[in-house]
Amino acid sequence: MFTPPNRIPPGSEQESVWDYPRPPRLEESSQHIQVVFNSVVIADSHRTKRVLETSHPPVYYIPPEDVKLEYFQPVAGTTFCEWKGTASYFTITVGDRQLVKGAWYYPQPTEPFQSIAHYLALYPGKMDACYVDDERVQAQAGDFYGGWITQNIVGPFKGQPGTWGW
Repeated sequence: MFTPPNRIPPGSEQESVWDYPRPPRLEESSQHIQVVFNSVVIADSHRTKRVLETSHPPVYYIPPEDVKLEYFQPVAGTTFCEWKGTASYFTITVGDRQLVKGAWYYPQPTEPFQSIAHYLALYPGKMDACYVDDERVQAQAGDFYGGWITQNIVGPFKGQPGTWGW
């Protein structure tokens, strides 16, 4: 496994993204996840799933029952993940604010990720705020990945300039 030159050793109660596997692992999470966009809580869940992949902060997938879907409109276009399959996107509109392709989901994910079918993931850097157990998260750098960084996740993280080849 490639390890970057400045790997941060995890402390007590911390996880290093360099201990996450490749291919990624999917796990259940009962952490309290909240997403706020244009001052409205658009997602609130204790039943999410985390995808953990080497060099990436966790990405949380939220069950559609815990998302205010009235704010989400399907949008044309897909992308492909070598691990999860073909992703589709939503535009999020709340009041006078709109975020094109602000959320994604896998309608028919690959076998190892079947349990996230139709669960939604959102880009934390494009929201007003995202929370894990009442801690406001930092967004993973760049606009390609949607990782959620909390105080118990250490890197360095893929996404910053110069990390594309990690």
